[in-house]
Amino acid sequence: MANIKPFKALRPKPELARKLASKPYDVLSSTEAREEAKGNEHSFLHITKSEIDLPTDMDTHSQQVYDKAKENLQSFQTKGFLFEESSPCYYIYQLVMNGKSQTGLVCVSSVDDYENDIIKKHELTRPDKELDRITHMKTIGAQTGNVFLTYKTNERLNKEIEDWKASHHPTYDFVAEDGVKHMVWVVNDEATNQRITNYFAETVPNTYIADGHHRAASAAKVRKALGKDANEESNYFLTTLFPDNQLHILDYNRVVKDLNGLSEEDFLRTLENDFLVGKVETAFMPKQFHEFGMYLNGSWYTLIARDGSYENDPIAVLDVSILQKNVLDKILAIKDVRTDKRIDFVGGIRGLGELEKRVDSGEMKAAFSLYPVSMQQLIDIADSGNIMPPKSTWFEPKLRDGLLTHLI
Repeated sequence: MANIKPFKALRPKPELARKLASKPYDVLSSTEAREEAKGNEHSFLHITKSEIDLPTDMDTHSQQVYDKAKENLQSFQTKGFLFEESSPCYYIYQLVMNGKSQTGLVCVSSVDDYENDIIKKHELTRPDKELDRITHMKTIGAQTGNVFLTYKTNERLNKEIEDWKASHHPTYDFVAEDGVKHMVWVVNDEATNQRITNYFAETVPNTYIADGHHRAASAAKVRKALGKDANEESNYFLTTLFPDNQLHILDYNRVVKDLNGLSEEDFLRTLENDFLVGKVETAFMPKQFHEFGMYLNGSWYTLIARDGSYENDPIAVLDVSILQKNVLDKILAIKDVRTDKRIDFVGGIRGLGELEKRVDSGEMKAAFSLYPVSMQQLIDIADSGNIMPPKSTWFEPKLRDGLLTHLI
């Protein structure tokens, strides 16, 4: 059963919440982060993307960057931008985007649960991204990035959370610049917290990583690296748990740097072995499984997987698997998307225009749009012990960094 507990969050004064809360570190480039934080000394990006306070030619993975993050975190506390909660609490976090609401419980989850597969995974991680978070956590002594977990809807838990929301005012309540509304309630009643802890221990056999595989893996490796210096807090990592029926997965698209030496004509001809290829006049977002969009040299194409070009087991039938097997691997020789530098990933929230931009700029040669994975597919695959191809899912809206930080 799931082992969670309340914690003493490092968090901002209510009047600073909107200024301080920032987009997750891994959805912004360094250039985008500099622009986001411009003129805002309170932005939490000074801690999660601390290279913005250093020369632009600085290696973003140099120790100086992590040391700057530590310095900035200490400064935020000294200046009173952030303070530590006096006693362990749970936190309720509600997000509203485009009229759709979802409510999660912010807590810390057990590293042991992660290692013992009580917390189930569906993706492998990339070593370079793990190392970045490991170094960041160890240097600053905190987990700033939230791991987004889901669990099968539990009416007892839903009622407990909704009752607290109905009888208390949110501590934070603001609309971010992207139009997403963020509300956070502090659950500071010991009896309520104990009931929530017990509900998970008694009725929730598993939780599932929806977003944050690298942050979870890094937290486990930080605990191991600390060895005899590990403390109780390093046995846990920062998570927010959402009922599965409140979540919606967006598409997670791919861009590639080259065609593996093929001309565009030869590439299109080779694709026809496994796909029905058609040219369309406008940007194409797939409307069902086994449809793909492709942007190449200023034109959009539809790719429809041919019958017999894929197997029907739970992994092979996924569109990310079909694209990997029949395009990325077979034609482009991109064998391991976790380590190959010829491929990058674009979250669906950025839209098809971002795919066009990456190709039209000359940075990338081609882009592929995919139909999103379903929540049921994610849970079924995680329960079966199988692994999806990396970067299979994209969740929106995103939790903001900086509102609730876990000190380790």
